[in-house]
Amino acid sequence: MARSIWNGTIAFGLMSVPVKLHTATESKTVHFHEVHLDDGARIEHRRFCSKEDKEVPYKEVVKGFEVSEGEYVVVEKDEIAAAAGDGAHVIDVEHFVDVADIDPVFFEKTYHLGAGDGGGEPYRLLHDALDDTGRAGIGRFTFHDREYLTAVRARNGVLVLHTLRFADELVAGTDIDVAAPNRGPGDREVKMAAQLIDTLHERFKPDAYEDEYRQAVLEVVERKAKGEDVAVVDESETGDSADLMAALKASLDGAKKGGR
Repeated sequence: MARSIWNGTIAFGLMSVPVKLHTATESKTVHFHEVHLDDGARIEHRRFCSKEDKEVPYKEVVKGFEVSEGEYVVVEKDEIAAAAGDGAHVIDVEHFVDVADIDPVFFEKTYHLGAGDGGGEPYRLLHDALDDTGRAGIGRFTFHDREYLTAVRARNGVLVLHTLRFADELVAGTDIDVAAPNRGPGDREVKMAAQLIDTLHERFKPDAYEDEYRQAVLEVVERKAKGEDVAVVDESETGDSADLMAALKASLDGAKKGGR
């Protein structure tokens, strides 16, 4: 049985559903360590007091909030935990929305929710109701010293919890350079682009995609470990398609022949 990283209750109306939070994703990023170029030894980062200019043991390091330049208010762990109040162990569902109404830009991280002790029946009830309606419970809870907006929904027979970004965390994107509407492509180009999209359309299959860059990096590491030289290839510049229609036609012809 996977070990839970948080235990609590989903509360909505007068219903309470004991749940256990489990990690649903894991990072596959290739991680590197900092080493000394001359001898290959691992680089250590030590904690130094900027005032006394000496190393500080971990037990003397606390969290401080800067209230003015160079002035900090020290906040203890139990004081931070107290700020969460009852929310530290409760996912308080405020209302339900259609899952399709949540713009993907709001999704942050995904967790699995298992049934808590003695909560099998209410867990299954909530799961089946969400599954039948296609809706998600929107609420909030406190986790790792932070309040999260959350969406709880049914997926593949279990409840999942998505942490969501708050609206004020999104960047509007209104100050970036885009083509003006009145200077865009004509109807013919748009229709051909739509035809190209339809030709390349297929059902999304997550298993069909792999991190090719990560694999390439690992192959470089393996070759270097064997003492092989790795040739550095200059990046070629992307060609600028001056004739939009010609590029669309060539792309469409290639897609119809099974190319990408």
